[in-house]
Amino acid sequence: MDMDLNCSWNSDDEYMKFIQRMNPPRVVIDNESCENATVVRVDSANKYGILLEVVQVLTDLNLIVTKAYISSDGGWFMDVFKVTDSEGKKLRDETTISGINGIVDYIRKSLGADSSFVPSRRRSVDVAPSTNHTSIELTGTDRPGLLSELSAVLTVLKCNVVNAEVWTHNTRAAAVMQVTDEATGSAITDPERLSRIKQLLRNVLKGNKTREAKTTVSEEGTHTDRRLHQMMLEDRDYERCDQQVLGHEALRPNITLVDLCDRGYSRVTIRCKDRPKLLFDTICTLTDMKYVVYHGSVDGEGPEAYQEYYIKHIDGRPVNTDPERERVVQCLEAAIERRVSEGLKLELCTGDRVGLLSDVTRIFRENSLSVTRAEVSTRGGKAINTFYVRDAAGNPVDAKTIDSIRQLIGQTFLQVKGLCDQSKAPQGSPTRFLFGGLFRSKSLYNFGLVRP
Repeated sequence: MDMDLNCSWNSDDEYMKFIQRMNPPRVVIDNESCENATVVRVDSANKYGILLEVVQVLTDLNLIVTKAYISSDGGWFMDVFKVTDSEGKKLRDETTISGINGIVDYIRKSLGADSSFVPSRRRSVDVAPSTNHTSIELTGTDRPGLLSELSAVLTVLKCNVVNAEVWTHNTRAAAVMQVTDEATGSAITDPERLSRIKQLLRNVLKGNKTREAKTTVSEEGTHTDRRLHQMMLEDRDYERCDQQVLGHEALRPNITLVDLCDRGYSRVTIRCKDRPKLLFDTICTLTDMKYVVYHGSVDGEGPEAYQEYYIKHIDGRPVNTDPERERVVQCLEAAIERRVSEGLKLELCTGDRVGLLSDVTRIFRENSLSVTRAEVSTRGGKAINTFYVRDAAGNPVDAKTIDSIRQLIGQTFLQVKGLCDQSKAPQGSPTRFLFGGLFRSKSLYNFGLVRP
């Protein structure tokens, strides 16, 4: 019999916590039964969001899920995952397997009685202080030079970007950035300064008149990749115009959804090119759309990934209308496409300093490059930034342009790491122009930073 997934899975339900304490999660690591992968078995009392929590742990540990079998039909959750490291090898490091913050410890903590499923939060601009940094969340309409403008604003405000992840998809942009105060190297706590940061960033986002920017103070603790999915889902990046559908037809994943009336489920099947974190992206989106995976199987051992899920809405009903069916398919397509990195991969490794991200993105923009995705991190005083770039028209980047940029930035600092489907991206794509473009960005005085 199916379990009622509505109120009974509330994180404040003391009865559920009691059940979880009486039946703590069981995690078994098996390196013997499979020749080319490590098998991770997880048994636990069932609760809403539990599958996403387990998949999130495996993703955070940079593990690749090659196969998975999912069963949570009732009060018990039983999953089997075949995983490898990033090089496709079995896990042999005991620290990774059973050490502190290893697989076993990490999953048990995530599924313990005191853990809670973090609900979706929806914001256009969020600023939240912590002890080490201030987190900023941004969503808005993508346009040429947007991140360059945002980075310049933060530089003028004496903020250093220490970590950031930026996605663009279907003319929409989302970013989660962590900044510190230039003078102290710690979080920004002054309420007036935080208010000014929010106001000026909102002014930048108002550069596009199609949607009004909003500012709020966010909560802490939400997973960065999950927040990016949440923000872009709320921003309706899954909606396409006819031209965009035709332009990306060859690249779109094959997703079908059918009703199984006799069994009370809806079955979702996904076929697309395999890549790391694909499982996380699909499970994350289904969970945030309030669907529960009761049964499922995943196969990612070949170049094409196959995923099959038997789902119901959290209220216990299957997907039973055409508009809802279309929306589920569109949202899964968008979730898969957001992380696809078309273009040339560039990695910048140099000493961290205030204004570094602003300077680099300005150089990209001035050389008519478009960045499709970016990852910014700081480790031990070193900035390690990854950019996926194409030219402004969506074509492969000319080698002379890259040579010119490397001379400006420093050839030892900026390395070309590889191609990422450069030849497959449609020419003239309107969806990829966050950093670059042929148009000059607005001057900073338009946003109230300096006087003309």
